[in-house]
Amino acid sequence: MTPPRKLHIKSYGCQMNVYDAQRMVDTLAPEGFVETASAEDAALVILNTCHIREKASEKVYSELGRLRVAKDEAARGGRAMRIAVAGCVAQAEGEEIVRRAPVVDVVVGPQSYHHLPELLKRADSKGRAIETEFPAEDKFGFLAQPKPDTIRARGISAFVTVQEGCDKFCTFCVVPYTRGAEVSRPVAKIVEDVRRLTDNGVRELTLIGQNVNAYHGDGPDGKTWPLGRLLEHLATIPGIARLRYSTSHPRDVDDSLIAAHRDLGALMPFVHLPVQSGSDRILAAMNRKHTADDYRRVIDRFRSARQDIAFSSDFIVGFPGESEQDFLATLALVTQIGYAAAYSFKSSARPGTPAADMQETVSPAEMDQRLERLQELIDSQQSAFNKAAIGSTVDVLFERPARKEGQIVGRTAYLQPAHVMASPDIIGQILPVRIDSLERYSFLGELVTPRKAREPALSQATGA
Repeated sequence: MTPPRKLHIKSYGCQMNVYDAQRMVDTLAPEGFVETASAEDAALVILNTCHIREKASEKVYSELGRLRVAKDEAARGGRAMRIAVAGCVAQAEGEEIVRRAPVVDVVVGPQSYHHLPELLKRADSKGRAIETEFPAEDKFGFLAQPKPDTIRARGISAFVTVQEGCDKFCTFCVVPYTRGAEVSRPVAKIVEDVRRLTDNGVRELTLIGQNVNAYHGDGPDGKTWPLGRLLEHLATIPGIARLRYSTSHPRDVDDSLIAAHRDLGALMPFVHLPVQSGSDRILAAMNRKHTADDYRRVIDRFRSARQDIAFSSDFIVGFPGESEQDFLATLALVTQIGYAAAYSFKSSARPGTPAADMQETVSPAEMDQRLERLQELIDSQQSAFNKAAIGSTVDVLFERPARKEGQIVGRTAYLQPAHVMASPDIIGQILPVRIDSLERYSFLGELVTPRKAREPALSQATGA
């Protein structure tokens, strides 16, 4: 028998890339590849890249420099190593990658990774293979499905892509250029994936997409279904204990999604809803197509449907043209909303986007100072949100053994890690935990009922 070839994938950035990495593993498994945690002994190394964050490309080239050394070392030992760059940097830069880093054998965009086996064969015969076009066929129809033991090994939580691409064209964002236009998968195909996962022990699903609440997939009734109706349907599948979704746009929050939060006990009361700025002037420059008051009204709709709902968000500091007054409007919005968590970044130009041609008006020092002020406010809100749980009893879905011997870790409805001393047989169960203390961002607590399977609490089931 031919021994398996080792595959190492390093993913950067968003949840979509985590999901894509798993599907690449599944696609290459029939070719004899098995995943390894080490790049040095791998026959194939894939950098699954993200183009959203600052200096994303340079981080990739830096990593390729290290991999060149590993590839040379492998060659001296008589072993071949192939290197592939996948994801959004691959889509954006294509030929430039192999020009700057000849060590790369394959460049493949995020819509074409189902072609990886073919691209590797092409690289073996021709020395290099590049595919960054948007293929006509739907990649999901060609991807190998994960085997049952692979699903079980990945744990009780899983991502499922339901939507890709974005039509919003925010001036700072490369997604429409690297992921393409908004496309939604048919409901029946999503249900197939979900049943396969739940049949093999998955208890929590996160539906993902670049703009997931723009979902508009073909339903089994011949109608177009919005995200709220999809969630309602998935909640009826046996085995699902928790549903989540990410990432959303404020303009695409419709009544069906609000109703889903009101009515579905399995849908967690935690929404990631990026706003980017609290200034209407900056929001217009970003082409966000919503105002700060529009955003506040969306938050109010969620809170009217479910009082215990909490939010996270994204913020960009120092966008071209941002004045101190604009920044103060962002601080005011954060203060008014109150977040359980948030991500904040300094503005940085992405080549090919409209913002890249805008004149920078905020100095690096001022940008650093504003980011520090914003993060201090966000951290104080997150700390207060977490501390409010101490002494209360919350439902926790247990995921895996913790690093400390004898501890099992799970997550609350708000994705807060919670550790208890318990037997591993509680993994996959939702159990009530009394929260005793907080260490940084993680809870320590105790189980308060016998260790048996338990459905979500009444407050979750009713949406009260």
